[in-house]
Amino acid sequence: MLLDGDSWRKVFDGFGSEAWRLEVQSTYTMPGEVGSFSRFLRGEPKPEGHNSRWHERIRGYLADGKCVGRVRVVRRPLTDYQRYQFAWGIPGNIAAGEDIRILDLTGRDLGLPDFDFWMFDRERIVRLNYRPDGTQINRELVDEAPAEYQEWQRIAVEESIPFAAYVESQGGART
Repeated sequence: MLLDGDSWRKVFDGFGSEAWRLEVQSTYTMPGEVGSFSRFLRGEPKPEGHNSRWHERIRGYLADGKCVGRVRVVRRPLTDYQRYQFAWGIPGNIAAGEDIRILDLTGRDLGLPDFDFWMFDRERIVRLNYRPDGTQINRELVDEAPAEYQEWQRIAVEESIPFAAYVESQGGART
């Protein structure tokens, strides 16, 4: 079943304790990020309140005793979009309470999928489908047993490191 608008928001907000994402695309073409991404590429400062709506949602989930996390897969050299995430996106998301880890797969393969997904409460899976340019095609509620997705989560979490540790391991540069 495809999810958009209210149906997507209902699935996302309906999780009981954990929302977790595997993020594998090297770039995302998000309509809401076009302006800020362009400003980043021009070397302008990050706008006040960047990504504040997401931060408020994260704080709300945490206040309700829920957790939100993700593993961001990268391969060096980082793309412009990944540099943008590292500089403007991820630090604020972490400050809001999201657990974000980095999995550097440069020169290695762990058998993870080549698509993104959200897993809610380790049971409900939503696959995120993208075009090669990073434009999202759709969100698809997966109607299959979650065991394979749970295993991918285990591998990704075990093989990844916290964002700050990754940045430090790369010489402290976020861009």
